[in-house]
Amino acid sequence: MSETVQTSQPEKTSPFKSILTLFLRPRLFFAEQANGWGLPMLVLSLTLTIQTAVAGYFRARAAAMGEVPLPPDWQWWSPEMQNNYMQAQQATQGPVFVYIIPLVGALSGLWLGWLLVSGLMHLASTLLGGRGTMSTALGVVAWASLPLALREVLRVVFMLAAGRAIASPGLSGFISGEGGMIFASQLLGLVDLFFVWYAVLAVIGFSVKDNLSNRKAAIGVIGVLVLILLAQAGLGVLGQNLGGMLISRPFF
Repeated sequence: MSETVQTSQPEKTSPFKSILTLFLRPRLFFAEQANGWGLPMLVLSLTLTIQTAVAGYFRARAAAMGEVPLPPDWQWWSPEMQNNYMQAQQATQGPVFVYIIPLVGALSGLWLGWLLVSGLMHLASTLLGGRGTMSTALGVVAWASLPLALREVLRVVFMLAAGRAIASPGLSGFISGEGGMIFASQLLGLVDLFFVWYAVLAVIGFSVKDNLSNRKAAIGVIGVLVLILLAQAGLGVLGQNLGGMLISRPFF
C-alpha cells in the first residue's frame, strides 16, 4: 500500500496582513518576519512621491495667486533683497522646480537616509553587544519606518481637504521660526507622533533581532536618532541662512 507524502508549503502572508501585524503586534512581527526591506521601502517611496506631488501642486497654485511664503526676518531685508527674492520665486515655478527637483531630493533623502541610519544603528547595536548583521538592520529600519508612510498619507488627506500645502510640519508650529528660534523650529519640524512611533518600533526590532535588552536597544536607537535630528536641524538652519544670503544675488 503506497502512501502519499505531502510537503507542506509555507503559507504566504499578504503585505496588508504583514503591515497590520507590525502595527498591532510589533514584537511578534519582528520575531517572525522583517528579514527583507523591499516592501516597506516601496511603500515609503510611493507615499512620499504622492505627498511631494500634491504639495508641489498647492505651492504652485499659491504662487500663481500671489501667495508667496515669506522667509523669517523678511521685515529686516533691504528692498533690493526683497525684490530679488520675489523674482527668484517667480523664476522657479516651472515643473522642474515644482515637481522634479523636490521629488528627486525627497527620494534621495529617503534611500540615503535609510542606509545611513541603518549603518549607524547597526554600529550602535554592535557596540552594545548586539548580534545582528547589517542586513538585519536594513530590514528593521525599513519596517520600523512604515509609520512615516502613514504620516505622508495623512498629509495628503489634509492638503486635499484644506486646499493648501502644509506650512509648519511636525511640532514647529508651536514656536516662532525667527531670530534665535530658527534651530528649535527646524528641530521640532522633524518630530511628531509618527516619528516617536517609528523610534518605538525600531527599539522593539533591534531588541528582538539583535538579542538586546530593551534598555540597550533604546539607548542605541535614541542615541542615533538624536544625532540625526541635530544634524538635520543644523543643515536646515545652514540652508536657510545661505538661502537668505544668495537671494540678494540670485543669478550671480
